[in-house]
Amino acid sequence: MDSKAETLLNGKNLVFLATTMVDGSPQVTPVWGNFENSHILINTAEGRLKHRNIMRDPRVAVSVVDSKNPLDMTSIRGKVVEIMPDYEYKHANFLTKQYMGKEKYPFKRPGEKRIILKIQPEKIFVLPELTMNDE
Repeated sequence: MDSKAETLLNGKNLVFLATTMVDGSPQVTPVWGNFENSHILINTAEGRLKHRNIMRDPRVAVSVVDSKNPLDMTSIRGKVVEIMPDYEYKHANFLTKQYMGKEKYPFKRPGEKRIILKIQPEKIFVLPELTMNDE
């Protein structure tokens, strides 16, 4: 993985996850994620649309944009190679710290079961270094 992509994924930047609907159309959701041990880790809840789509077709696309510089971005195509339980909210709490600076995931819903989508990157596109001041 490119170090710039790793930095973006491990920062306070929303990750946009694209999955495929039954009819073949794309479905995109902004999510929290990080990069660890050669994989992108996305946290979600069991039964959500993206989870159902991935159960049928594990191919995904991910895009992440620097929250401070929208021209600093990366896009990745890959495949969900594992769906891991996060029922203890360890990963959700880790991402809460990364994104919000808080210790506990604040959006817990009754009966919700958190899961981690483990994505193996296959094709990575990193935009060259640009800033809003470049011409």
